[in-house]
Amino acid sequence: MTTASAPVLEIRDLSVSFPTETGTVSAVDAVSLDLAAGEIVGMVGESGCGKSVTAMSIAGLLPGSARVTGSVRLDGTQLVGARESALRRVRGREIAYIFQEPMTSLNPVLTVGRQIGEVLQVHERMSRRAARARAVELLTLVGIPSAAQRVDSYPHQLSGGMRQRVMIAMAVACGPKVLVADEPTTALDVTVQAGILQVLRDLRDRLGTSVLIITHDLGVIADIADRVVVMYAGRVVERAPVDDLFAHPRHRYTAGLLSASPQPGRHAGTDRLTEIPGLVPVLSSQPDACTFADRCPAADEQCRAAAPPLEGIDGTDHVAACWHPCATAPTAVQEANR
Repeated sequence: MTTASAPVLEIRDLSVSFPTETGTVSAVDAVSLDLAAGEIVGMVGESGCGKSVTAMSIAGLLPGSARVTGSVRLDGTQLVGARESALRRVRGREIAYIFQEPMTSLNPVLTVGRQIGEVLQVHERMSRRAARARAVELLTLVGIPSAAQRVDSYPHQLSGGMRQRVMIAMAVACGPKVLVADEPTTALDVTVQAGILQVLRDLRDRLGTSVLIITHDLGVIADIADRVVVMYAGRVVERAPVDDLFAHPRHRYTAGLLSASPQPGRHAGTDRLTEIPGLVPVLSSQPDACTFADRCPAADEQCRAAAPPLEGIDGTDHVAACWHPCATAPTAVQEANR
């Protein structure tokens, strides 16, 4: 599902840095993206690329030591630099989060119904009885069987998939405009993973919620996303509709990620996946150069002398920041590894 309506969430030139004992670390550099009503946008990249920091900065969930600049607007309201009291009203009610490990995110000494109800009591001013009844409805909404009984269960009494569904129920309790799902299918088997993705898709369709899903799993992105944002070393290096990105990756890093992902029939028997050499750099400051140059087989002096702009390709909404983009032919993934 895609839409041409005005963006619900607008991020412009968002940058985040952290002071450390060895100096400042630049985690996010000038990230810009939009999220339209009812749209699912996937954000991908290796660990350390700045995906979760970007997500946490949206609602001001970073530690006080973080230095955040740029703009984050929710329906036109500026969130960067907003007072803590204003951000507390937004969190949970208008922007909600699903974290990747429900066993550490849920309180082990409270029932799941009590934890869902707490959100409703704080933001919707419901009574405890009304909040419990609504919690049963929400558990049913996310596909938990026998919800009237499960509402009194503790987290350890539920499976990993059910705990993740509880996290989703808690996140959508107040009908948020934006749902940020940070690795929501991590450590779940493929059957449970498919169920979780279907729940997110159903919630988008029923409630019109916009979803930003963060993952390293390109199979998840192919299954659920409308558009994809690829991040590397704190920067957006490619942004495109999901079908375009998988069919014609333009940035060498994107092509490398696709080559490193298992595909049916391509890696049978003893065939090895094509890895990207090296690691994501930890940067004290963002250089005026391509940060992927040291790992890229096509890098030259131009790549090391100036940062490539994030530009549109052939007048489309497919943009990439690469001085030597892959060819538009379907063999782009193979070409990137020559």
